[in-house]
Amino acid sequence: MATLNKIMLMGRLTGDPEPPKVLPNSGATLTKFSIAVGRSKKNPLNGLWENDPNPLFIECEVYTQAGAKRDLAGLVTKYVKKGDPIYVEGRLQLDQWEDKNGGGKRSKHKVVVDAIELLGSKNSNENSDNDNDDPPPQRQVAQSPPPQPKASKPESDEIPF
Repeated sequence: MATLNKIMLMGRLTGDPEPPKVLPNSGATLTKFSIAVGRSKKNPLNGLWENDPNPLFIECEVYTQAGAKRDLAGLVTKYVKKGDPIYVEGRLQLDQWEDKNGGGKRSKHKVVVDAIELLGSKNSNENSDNDNDDPPPQRQVAQSPPPQPKASKPESDEIPF
């Protein structure tokens, strides 16, 4: 049975991304950030859009392998700041640990990001704090190995599902 672990979220950063860290064993770069995701809905009485009173706060991690052509961790650090809208694609991962204060087992879900899309800034008319005049890229996808083709072909003309 095939499985799928993919998540797509659009939200706003709850704070500036953490500075990138280089992982000692692999040399990969790691950047962490959090986004707030809510559901807006149109009020049927007055026709105005209302924000969700209970948004979700999601922790995200971006890894860039040493020597990779695209530096997603660097792009997040360089172009994204608190309040900016962002689209992330990735997979859910569950972290589990024992509480240091004897509180038992703890756990949390996070998103390991494979792709990002910068949706603009909170105030698009503000001048950027960046020293260069390069516009930020709109979509970046992490490099992952291509899927391996199957060795055998179906014996009939039917599509196997």
